[in-house]
Amino acid sequence: MNGPDLISVSIARQAQVDVVLERFFSLAKNRAAAFGEQYVTLWETLESNTIGGKRFRPRMVMAAYQSLGGDDVEAAAYVGAAFELLHTALIVHDDVIDHDFVRRGVANISGSYRDAASARGSSDQVAEHSGISAAVIAGDLALFNSYRLIDRSGVSDIVRSRLLEVMDDALFASAAGELIDVDFAIADEMPRVDDILTMERLKTAVYSFECPLQAGAILAGASEDVIQTLGDFGREIGIAYQLVDDLLGVFGKEAETGKTTVGDLREGKRTVMISYATSTAEWPGIAPLIGKHDLTDDEAQRVRDVLIACGAKSFAEGLARYYANRALARLAEPHIPPALRIELHPVVDAVLGRVK
Repeated sequence: MNGPDLISVSIARQAQVDVVLERFFSLAKNRAAAFGEQYVTLWETLESNTIGGKRFRPRMVMAAYQSLGGDDVEAAAYVGAAFELLHTALIVHDDVIDHDFVRRGVANISGSYRDAASARGSSDQVAEHSGISAAVIAGDLALFNSYRLIDRSGVSDIVRSRLLEVMDDALFASAAGELIDVDFAIADEMPRVDDILTMERLKTAVYSFECPLQAGAILAGASEDVIQTLGDFGREIGIAYQLVDDLLGVFGKEAETGKTTVGDLREGKRTVMISYATSTAEWPGIAPLIGKHDLTDDEAQRVRDVLIACGAKSFAEGLARYYANRALARLAEPHIPPALRIELHPVVDAVLGRVK
């Protein structure tokens, strides 16, 4: 399958998932109307936070499912939509934890409700409380209903039970990773590179790659060997993806990534690059700038220059390539069907291509 064909297939799959999500939110808003206009508004705000994403996790479900011979596209779209709603729940709650009020350059749920409260004359403290409270409620709704979408997929009881186990694995691991990340933020010492990789795998890679791919394989009736290997592939490429994401958080182009390149530095985010830099002679020169809440653009550029000079950027890039190659090696296993290799090779290329 060539490039244009892959793009067409991806667009078609996204459209199928979009239909499921549109139907879900339409029913939810109609049901919410009986509880008042404010509740409908919350559902509308939650829905708006699912629009504009790349539908990456549903794409993993659909890619595995269809390349393994699955033909019940509607069932797969429901499972894909379930992972998208799980993603929405996790990022809504992650923004609450990080006290972020903006995502993808626009107000998130917390920001929307905070701004609305401010416009009504509330103090900053009251407005922020209003925004965070609404986001917690919305995240809870998205989280619960991600499981309900699995129930509505129409699959057999045995398959549904396995899919719910995979969803539970995804949430369980992500919660563990989030807690580790919270602990990192208050730790006196910088975590080791291996510890950061473990955190990123648990927090993001499991629910973004490992579990969606396995869910698609389970839905298609694949062998246990294939299901296991897809999990292994998802783990390796998920770690590579997060390494690249952290690189883009400092060195990316804001117009392309939709995120600021000073936010991670101001937050003092514990990344592989920063951990590596602490072991170099250049670290004392930038240590006071990492986590500086009012970091200027000039100071941020100084940090970037040092991360390049001390080899931290190159180290993270090399590590991303290493894990991407490990992912490709999993696809070379003899029990992986050629159609699945053809489907997933471009995923590896796309992950590494983000830093070119």
